[in-house]
Amino acid sequence: MTESTRRHERLTERALPGTTRRLVGPAGAPVELWIPARPRATMDLVVHFHGAAWLAQQAVAAHGTRAVVAVLNLGSGSGVYDRRFSDPAAFDSLLVLIARDLAEATGRPTTIGRVTLSGFSAGHGAVRAILREARHVARVDAVLLLDGLHTSYRPEGTVLAAGGVLDTTNLVALTAFARAAVRGDKRLLITHSEIFPGTFASTTETADWMLASLGLQRTPVVRFDARGMQQLSAVRAGGFTLLGYAGNSAPDHIDQFHAMPEQLARLLK
Repeated sequence: MTESTRRHERLTERALPGTTRRLVGPAGAPVELWIPARPRATMDLVVHFHGAAWLAQQAVAAHGTRAVVAVLNLGSGSGVYDRRFSDPAAFDSLLVLIARDLAEATGRPTTIGRVTLSGFSAGHGAVRAILREARHVARVDAVLLLDGLHTSYRPEGTVLAAGGVLDTTNLVALTAFARAAVRGDKRLLITHSEIFPGTFASTTETADWMLASLGLQRTPVVRFDARGMQQLSAVRAGGFTLLGYAGNSAPDHIDQFHAMPEQLARLLK
């Protein structure tokens, strides 16, 4: 399906001051690490899963020079991301690898400060896997999910209107993190479109389930946001924010990723 009502503005790749390094991460996963031009002794870290590395790098660079960003692209579907980080040691080793490489790049010991996890689309699979481990929840300060909170139906492929239910297994860890954000202990920002995949649960359906679990309700909103996206709803409670946007086409999905600079700024303000 194509759609031409909204503008669907796109960022363009540009050179950033700093250094980009390519590392081999857990189980051979490729990692692209961007380090700003004048790194500090303590650097915050954004780990982004799925999508063009340059875009995530621009988003972090726009937020300032206090953070480095590591980008991992592992393939199609959230399952491949989930499996790669299902062993808690995978995230541990990723943090160690990044800290070691920062020290090598800067020529001095570098400490990782606040950790933010970011996932676009299928990339949320890695985020949910990481947050299943209590020590990782304690280490992660903030999470950004860009149109990527999915799960399966039960029975498989049976939509809600046909009597199916959501497989909530994949939503438990993220909902627990959301509850901590509502208390003000963490920060979580979730965005979603109106895309209905049909074979698995939409981001609207999973967001509705999470809101019901948290006892929260949407506030209707009519406004244009970054990349020409039309916002339809918002939920804010403590450090938790959920933003719903119009659109059920592929360009609407890509809009969500290209709005990462603005959404990351809201999360980390």
